[in-house]
Amino acid sequence: MSSLPRPVVRAALLDVASILLFVAVGRRSHDEGGSVLGGIVTVAAPFLIALAVGWIVARAWRRPAALETGVVIWLVTVSLGMVLRHFVFDRGTALPFIIVATGVTGLLLLGWRLVAERIDERRRA
Repeated sequence: MSSLPRPVVRAALLDVASILLFVAVGRRSHDEGGSVLGGIVTVAAPFLIALAVGWIVARAWRRPAALETGVVIWLVTVSLGMVLRHFVFDRGTALPFIIVATGVTGLLLLGWRLVAERIDERRRA
């Protein structure tokens, strides 16, 4: 069995880190009590599951750092993540949360890809 190419692993880790950062900052800003790690895992679970589905839908392993790949991953992650959060994890999906989650995850999942794209452009120049 061959190992995954380094760019694929890096992109997957950056995407997971983006979701975990979104959740950790959100929990901190709302002063949620309880176990920090357990709380992060509980809140992140629907979005991490949706992220994995987004990777499959986008076939992200082909061009993991491409902005177009990131857009597909982002839209699947937010939409499916909200559905899972509401129906499977029995958590809230109020409109303000949907708006904030969409914006923040978009910034994070697309932001690192834009930075990577600019770095690649500079290297080629």
